[in-house]
Amino acid sequence: MRRARLVGTGAYLPARVVTNDELSRTVDTSHEWIVQRTGIEQRHIAADGELTSDLACAAAREAMQSAGLQAAQIDLIIVATTTPDNTFPACAVAVQAKLGADRAVAFDLQAVCSGFVYGLAVADNFIKAGQTNTALVIGSETFSRLLDWTDRRTCVLFGDGAGAVVLRAEEGTGTVFDRGVLATHLGSDGRHYRDLYVDGGPSSTGTTGHVRMNGREVFRYAVHALSASTRRVLEMSGLGVDDVDWLVPHQANRRILDAVARNLGLAEDRMLVTVGQHANTSAASVPLALAEGAASGRLRPNQVVVINAMGGGFTWGAAVLRW
Repeated sequence: MRRARLVGTGAYLPARVVTNDELSRTVDTSHEWIVQRTGIEQRHIAADGELTSDLACAAAREAMQSAGLQAAQIDLIIVATTTPDNTFPACAVAVQAKLGADRAVAFDLQAVCSGFVYGLAVADNFIKAGQTNTALVIGSETFSRLLDWTDRRTCVLFGDGAGAVVLRAEEGTGTVFDRGVLATHLGSDGRHYRDLYVDGGPSSTGTTGHVRMNGREVFRYAVHALSASTRRVLEMSGLGVDDVDWLVPHQANRRILDAVARNLGLAEDRMLVTVGQHANTSAASVPLALAEGAASGRLRPNQVVVINAMGGGFTWGAAVLRW
């Protein structure tokens, strides 16, 4: 059977770093308060004039270089983002043009923090169906532009960045020993629309709006959804928690990550965590963490890697792959 094998990773973080101490000079918070409740120590913020597509292209170029591919070899580009350059056209077509990937089909996917997992699932199915051979899946966000910088409940949580992976079609045996994506699982529950949303948009206010969040409900639901989705995708792939070498979760909040690991019975040293340095970069957080794991040598060939994420909507999902 055809498998979508992950053959390249890339990352980009804006140059400007905003520490907790810097935030404490403008909102009622402190470094200790933020670290205790979230595990976040700093975040990166895009420069004036630096677009989501710029971040995406930087991560994409690094991913293509690590895969040994040229732009002309890419035939699908999916950009998972909540913060496109413009309402339309899609950020993905801007990325296509900047990369010179003229052969590629390009579109955006919006599932907020779950966007990369959704995008990976879509690309995997394109490859399995024989409609795509080489896919570029990018999570890219300038989330800082949706924040109310006077609201300490939200402004301390988020940052900007981009991560990308290259998926390539390869023939597999159809067993759990194949390298590549083994299974994906997605979910959503629109009844929680107002628990994590932006209070603006083209058809409602005609403005961009700001992030609003019911933190208590997000925390409760995230632990449940991420744990359940991870168990489900492992069951679909024919694997168990004991088979997992690395869990690479959405980097939202260290307390959520620790609670999910406990629920799954997974040792914390098998969880790849970058939230302290990156904060929550929404759709970019999982591919940024994958790129960090690859660059540091922690993610190695034939290891079983699980990714999961939950975002506004609520949306959630998980995937299991053999590196």
